[in-house]
Amino acid sequence: MTVSVQSKFPYRYDEVGSLLRPAALKQARANFNDKKISAEELKQVEDQEVSRIVKKQVDLGLKAVTDGEFNRSWWHLDFIDGLKGAQFFVPEKGYTFNGLETRKGGIKYTDKVTYNPDHPFFEGFKYLNSIVPDGVTAKQTIPSPSVLFPNKDASIYDEYYNYDVDAFTEDIIVAYQKTVQHFYDLGCRYLQIDDTSWGMWASFSKGTLNPALKPLAEAAVRAINAIADNKPDDLTLTMHVCRGNYASTWAGAGAYDPVADYLAQLHIDGYFLEYDDERSGGFEPLKKIADNGRHQRIVLGLVTSKKPELESQADLKARIKDASQYVPLEDLCLSAQCGFASTEEGNHLTEDDQWNKLQLVIDTAKYVWPE
Repeated sequence: MTVSVQSKFPYRYDEVGSLLRPAALKQARANFNDKKISAEELKQVEDQEVSRIVKKQVDLGLKAVTDGEFNRSWWHLDFIDGLKGAQFFVPEKGYTFNGLETRKGGIKYTDKVTYNPDHPFFEGFKYLNSIVPDGVTAKQTIPSPSVLFPNKDASIYDEYYNYDVDAFTEDIIVAYQKTVQHFYDLGCRYLQIDDTSWGMWASFSKGTLNPALKPLAEAAVRAINAIADNKPDDLTLTMHVCRGNYASTWAGAGAYDPVADYLAQLHIDGYFLEYDDERSGGFEPLKKIADNGRHQRIVLGLVTSKKPELESQADLKARIKDASQYVPLEDLCLSAQCGFASTEEGNHLTEDDQWNKLQLVIDTAKYVWPE
């Protein structure tokens, strides 16, 4: 019997994407920024470190591995900057997190946003896909289209569209459809879009979505579904919902209730949802996804990537059992709550802490789902 790709991905034990940057890579990037080494020399260090952490992920037993996002500084800005019509710049202030201002970085839209056939992420995926062993899948991560919506508070500025959400949405749909197809043509079969919008929109709302945010939420559903409906059948598309991840801090707090109705409308194959602490609320909103008839897998991010202390496996099992009241156990999976280094600064853990966290995810999932 042929097993559909949706029944394989996400795996029972999976990971969100980014990994802590090693000292050698951080030094090489600093040397490149100071013009002490060339782009080719930086790429050589990136490839060496990607090869090392891919082997480590495989040795741990992960069946889908990432490049740790080692070829980017920001989880989102590097990708957006690679599209035509978008330009990275340094604003006066960084993003506002919980008691912390981040490193400064932003995007300006100076022209119509379009697909870039020479986007640097394509070369990164080609290398990753070339080094994964048989039986292991190369997983690619990119920001969700809704992250691209112009928003001065998020350091994404509009110099072209005059905040015309409809016109902008139509352009990013086409840009993403072509980008996704290019990844597929390079061999990608597992693509994850990372989305801070839903988490922050939930944070800005109480109980139900703030009416001012509804046009953006509706546009996000339209864009994500247009991309999902256009992708090849054997490409799995998942989405990670995040509330911010910078140097072990966070930007938003709020349960999924205000956005659950919108999440349930998405035509994606799986969700990675943060549930590592009380900021995410309860599991009750997941029932709306479970009841939409799509049998999408929900990956519970119960293991925090922000702190080194290991969770109790007994507590993780109990929380999975609690979630199974709202989503059938066969539709649930386990992961860390987020990546370990959404930006190159990374969270306040050691690399050993990171691997211990992922090992806990694997061991717990194997106990809960002895497949």
